Amino acid sequence: MSRWRAAASSITAAAAVASRNSAAEARVLSRALAKAPSPLPLPLQTLSRTFAMSAAATATSPGPGASSPSAGPRPEIRLNSMFLSKPCSLALPPDSPHRAVDPQYEGIKRFLLTLLLFYSKQSKSIRGANVVYDQITSQVDAPAIYDVFQLEKTFKTTFSLLVLHMWLVLRRLKEEGRDGVKFGQYIYEMYNHDVELRVSKAGVNLLLIKWMKELEKIFYGNIVKYDAAISPEARQDDLVNVIWRNIYAEEGSEAMDAAAAPAVQALARYTRREATCLSLTG
Repeated sequence: MSRWRAAASSITAAAAVASRNSAAEARVLSRALAKAPSPLPLPLQTLSRTFAMSAAATATSPGPGASSPSAGPRPEIRLNSMFLSKPCSLALPPDSPHRAVDPQYEGIKRFLLTLLLFYSKQSKSIRGANVVYDQITSQVDAPAIYDVFQLEKTFKTTFSLLVLHMWLVLRRLKEEGRDGVKFGQYIYEMYNHDVELRVSKAGVNLLLIKWMKELEKIFYGNIVKYDAAISPEARQDDLVNVIWRNIYAEEGSEAMDAAAAPAVQALARYTRREATCLSLTG
């Protein structure tokens, strides 16, 4: 935890200055990464709908004459009743408008693109990785995820959620063997570029390489902890404890805060459920 705290304290302090612009910057980054789409085995668009549907189903609706959400307290979110449904495949129907497909050109345009290796296996993989990573950042940057899991939007929490969702996707891709690992490497390269932009935009321009190395160590350390926490040999509360330490815990707060326990447990249920859903997705 000491390495993370040293890195996060510096980056978060600088990020506070740019926090009001973070949402707009994230949208610009997502559009820049999302180039020509490619058919994907992991339609992560379904993940992004989880919070909107769950929050709508579990929130307390204001009564007649009640003030608007902006003028009063936020609607209650019943965390204890969320993410308890049976896991299922996230595959989209073939005719779904949300499915990402490669553009199909004909004639001279297709001939020229073929010469430029646009339809090569590597190019298709890179475009597909763009789409997958765009969905990851859309999930991590969505305000709902911070509202539902009672997180303040800081560099630390955003980075921690980004690592968590990267782990979910990379874990699923490992199940596909060598091709899946190679596809995951393309996603990881985009993740590295994205994190470098986020750190730089947070105001940390000096010693950028140093901070990137520290964040890389944190990334791999968290991946190992998540793998261990969800393994068959792990105890039921191992994932809860890992999520608390990686995402919620602050300096000197090793013991879980009782007030934060429902949110931590809900995020653990969400993580376990989505990992199973991705495994069920062909």
